[in-house]
Amino acid sequence: MSDVVFNAGQPVPVDASGGIVTLVESSTFCLSDHRGDIHDGTSQGLFYRDARVLSRWELRLDDHAPEPLSVTTPEAFRARFILRKPPRPGVADSTVLVVRRRMIGDGMREIIMIDNLGDEDTAMTVTLHAESDFADLFAVKSGTVAAGTGEVRADAGQLHLSDRADGGRGLIIRADGAPLALPGTLSWRIVVPGRTRWQTTVYCQPVLGHRAVEMSLGDDQQDSPIVRMKRWRASATTLTTGDRNLTAILQRTESDLGALRIDDSARGGPAYVAAGAPWFMALFGRDSLLTSWMALPLDSDLALGTLRQLARLQGVKEDPVTEEEPGRIMHEMRHGPGGDQVLGGSVYYGTADATPLFVMLLAECWRWGADRRAIEALLPAADAALSWIDRYGDTDGDGFVEYRRKTDRGLANQGWKDSWDAINFADGRLADPPIALCEVQGYVYAAKLGRADMAEAFGDPDTAHRLRAEAQTLRRKFDESFWIPESGWYAIGLDGQKNRIDALSSNAAQCLWTGIVGDDRARALIEHLGDASMDSGFGLRTLASSMGRYNPMSYHDGSIWPHDTALAVAGLMRYQHIPGAIELAERLAGGLLEAILAFGGRPPELFCGFARTALPTPVPYPTSCSPQAWASAAPLLLLRAFLGLEPDVPHRTLTVSPRLPERIGRVRLADLRLGDATVTIQAETTTVKVEGLPADWELRQT
Repeated sequence: MSDVVFNAGQPVPVDASGGIVTLVESSTFCLSDHRGDIHDGTSQGLFYRDARVLSRWELRLDDHAPEPLSVTTPEAFRARFILRKPPRPGVADSTVLVVRRRMIGDGMREIIMIDNLGDEDTAMTVTLHAESDFADLFAVKSGTVAAGTGEVRADAGQLHLSDRADGGRGLIIRADGAPLALPGTLSWRIVVPGRTRWQTTVYCQPVLGHRAVEMSLGDDQQDSPIVRMKRWRASATTLTTGDRNLTAILQRTESDLGALRIDDSARGGPAYVAAGAPWFMALFGRDSLLTSWMALPLDSDLALGTLRQLARLQGVKEDPVTEEEPGRIMHEMRHGPGGDQVLGGSVYYGTADATPLFVMLLAECWRWGADRRAIEALLPAADAALSWIDRYGDTDGDGFVEYRRKTDRGLANQGWKDSWDAINFADGRLADPPIALCEVQGYVYAAKLGRADMAEAFGDPDTAHRLRAEAQTLRRKFDESFWIPESGWYAIGLDGQKNRIDALSSNAAQCLWTGIVGDDRARALIEHLGDASMDSGFGLRTLASSMGRYNPMSYHDGSIWPHDTALAVAGLMRYQHIPGAIELAERLAGGLLEAILAFGGRPPELFCGFARTALPTPVPYPTSCSPQAWASAAPLLLLRAFLGLEPDVPHRTLTVSPRLPERIGRVRLADLRLGDATVTIQAETTTVKVEGLPADWELRQT
């Protein structure tokens, strides 16, 4: 397979009208229109474990589509579609209300209610059309679905959809009310008396490995999505602010991250976070690690589960097709029927940044109070990751991690900006590999310092000394090689000839987050990041508008990614002693939060980078995923950055140095778990109060 499909980056639009309703819960997601219908020939569908198990799902009343009135999504996994039966010819108003209540989990449950609001009885035929092509997620995402392999048969009032290409994969559709089942349809001929209701419940149950998947979709079932969400909320930190809009955003964050959790306990694994819906409902190294980092103030267990899952999948051998190498942390995992054809296997390793991010997150979990035994168990994986950095990551021995794909099947760009044209010079030329990205060197720097801290705590001072020395050497060499004196910013990377790739990009802002930047460089860099070419008014552009390849409607060359802006804000607050850093952080965060509100309180994966002065409302990116894990978690990082929240549980210290914008008002974090301590933090502007801190702890304010 050529790299064109695999490296396209952007998925095809789900629906040109933009009226798509996305539901997500663990490894299941559903894309439908605002009626609740799924249309054949589109990218809509019900997806289970990376395969589309429903490609058509249409409700018809007397062969007509009901008219939509409204749709609500009280949770990421539930929707209520309110419709009406079109009025009879010559009649102004309809008297038939239709409500579709949908919930997904390991399958889908849909309750269809038809209310006759008139005095006369009404008769009608209710029909559900159901088909499946069992297409692989990759094929749907890229718009290359071939002829479907699904077939359907009717049996005893049920529909059995099966995949001819994989006899063990299928879907069983059953319903209340004794429907008439014919291949492709379930139908009911009903009479609804005046002022009464008719309803049926329909279940769509996946079949995998010739076994029907156990569904827990009852509202009070122990493992239902509703009960799991209640447990998640009960264990998570409660976050509130004086700004009602920000509080609503944080509540949506909590709901979406809860729905994006994949509980792998049935297969002997921990819970971890998927990258996002609709196209990335799977474990992704970089995305899952950064999301877990951002979500630490909400739930630190999620980070530990993500680390454990990634450690289980850590590379152990050399395989050029999957790009697996000893110690390397994977890029993505897929379960669908086409994963082997696209990835070369169910797990693909082609990423340069997940491996140092793994070590960074492990050190951060240690600081946040993860169980000592759990950290010790993961130290061998961290050391294997550092070995990969030094041996496989640095192929030419220049001290920097670089990437070059092993075959034409792999990702051409292996940083977070992984579209084919994302790494370019100021004049627009594309960079040739191998490429060393600036932010990846920052990750390596922070990873070595984090592992050094753990080594010292676990009685290995020699390793701690060596890693700190290596980190400082890297910091010095990084500055020498990546800084562009004539421009006043860091190169996005070094190309195969060690030329500085001189575009001004948001990658340089992430270097602030990891601390690899010296104060003297930070002053100049902050000035450029605050320029109108980078600050759109709704967040930080991925590429400055003054650069040759800038396009505000591109995927990575001028768009705005909420997680990217949040990392930049966290970096700015790290350098808050530099003039202008706090002001720029407040400006970027304020613009981003206003953009999120414009998107209904749920941050999309990305949006277009047009200047706010030209277009006062943020412009959606047509194929942006939502909810996207690291976008959903971005508000948490903003809050942590302005709180100056830095726990150090092993040393029994808690640093809280708030610099909260006045518009946020009072911020409260209730039941924040830090090791064996549970505290409540209240802060407003620059003042803070902490309750529940043990007597042997030290509270620090800087």
